[in-house]
Amino acid sequence: MKLHTLQPVPGSRPDRKRVGRGTSSGHGKTSGRGHKGQNARSGGGVRPGFEGGQTPLFKRLPKRGFTNINRVEYDVVNVKDLNVFPDGTLINPEELVKAGLVKKNHGLIKILGDGELNVKLTVAANKFSKSAEKRITDAGGKIEVV
Repeated sequence: MKLHTLQPVPGSRPDRKRVGRGTSSGHGKTSGRGHKGQNARSGGGVRPGFEGGQTPLFKRLPKRGFTNINRVEYDVVNVKDLNVFPDGTLINPEELVKAGLVKKNHGLIKILGDGELNVKLTVAANKFSKSAEKRITDAGGKIEVV
């Protein structure tokens, strides 16, 4: 077997329907759209969710909740995840991104207090929970609010 002899399994890739290529093609003249009407026109058809003039479902359902335009998004890191760093390391947002602990970087990082911390670290972040502060200081480390 060579690369130039590879072919798809017969029937796995059906031929494309070439419409508007003459009457003998079987899809000529009206190109499978029938005669006249909304769907025969260029750009014809109805929008998604249209129910023939009946009030559509998305308009019949009540509105719920709201979006707070002042919401502040934080990337969260638990103290148990900080055990991957060696003793005495200064941990800042760049270090967390490098270590893969922060995937989507919104720019703000909050340290939460889930788990145990076994290493002495200096942690710099935008926010700390009370339990995270306690766990870091109990392990002999320091916190810095950036």
